[in-house]
Amino acid sequence: MAAAPVVVPRMKLGSQELEVSAQGLGCMGMSAVYGERKPEQDMIALLRHAVAAGVTFLDTSDIYGPHTNELLLGKALQGGAREKVQLATKFGITPAREVRGDPAYVRAACEGSLARLGVDCIDLYYQHRIDKNVPVEITMGEIKKLVQEGKVKYVGLSEASAATIRRAHAVHPITAVQLEWSLWSRDVEEDIIPTCRELGIGIVAYSPLGRGFLSTGPKLVDTLPEDDFRKNLPRFQPENMEKNATIFERVSEMAARKGCTSSQLALAWVHHQGSDVCPIPGTTKVENFSQNVRALSVQLTAEEMAELESYATMDAVHGDRYHSAYLMNLNTWKDSETPPVSSWKAT
Repeated sequence: MAAAPVVVPRMKLGSQELEVSAQGLGCMGMSAVYGERKPEQDMIALLRHAVAAGVTFLDTSDIYGPHTNELLLGKALQGGAREKVQLATKFGITPAREVRGDPAYVRAACEGSLARLGVDCIDLYYQHRIDKNVPVEITMGEIKKLVQEGKVKYVGLSEASAATIRRAHAVHPITAVQLEWSLWSRDVEEDIIPTCRELGIGIVAYSPLGRGFLSTGPKLVDTLPEDDFRKNLPRFQPENMEKNATIFERVSEMAARKGCTSSQLALAWVHHQGSDVCPIPGTTKVENFSQNVRALSVQLTAEEMAELESYATMDAVHGDRYHSAYLMNLNTWKDSETPPVSSWKAT
């Protein structure tokens, strides 16, 4: 007998009244980064299936493709779907892999996203990466104007430090901070998560399945196409993967005891971090999407949470999230401080 469909709960993301599905859908892999772009009609069908299933919080960016992922969502949202979804996109990374947050760029990026998505207003607009040459107050000031003009409803940050979050929030309320948070990416727990909670900012966890590692384990590497950027990530290199395999083995063993998959268990761990946390696992397959949604029904006790965390302490994970050559100008939250606003001279 087929399992009963999971009812996807709703949640308040942040303290500015944005309501989203308790689990979202990361759309990047449909168009970019993880090998060749997937067939458009298949991805439109997946997106519409997700919305019909109650996963209405859709996450994209203008750099995914670039541009093709926003165009894909624009097509999927035609025919009445737009009114059912909470649409998040991002700006700040140019096709030349530069990071920009100057006012003229912010405005042009927003106008471009609105056109590609075919919408009048973006529900949640993130600064994707922080421009270290532009005071964050200046960037937020331009986004604030976009909110006042009705082009953006809510404002977010991605890969921002605690200090940058505070400075941005002082200019305009930040509704959500997007960050990598999973069983094997936990360094945000020390400073960034407490800062978000102090300020009433929602937390959106991207790559909650460790870019597929917590679903498939070490054998994932053998299946990746040559143009999949994970092949070059430090954690996926043989010397590190051999050590990280132990984490997957232990998670899989616990999942078997609980009668769920390792990916469901890993996602459940993120869900159990609090009612202010929304993971956005990505997929390109309906069956994997359905499996991920069922993570919402996996219950974990405090003891089970502690057991899971003991498998993947920060010092147990081998390899960095990114390698320096990939990052170039794409700063993570560890390197996202901006100059003081007094230093800004508009050109």
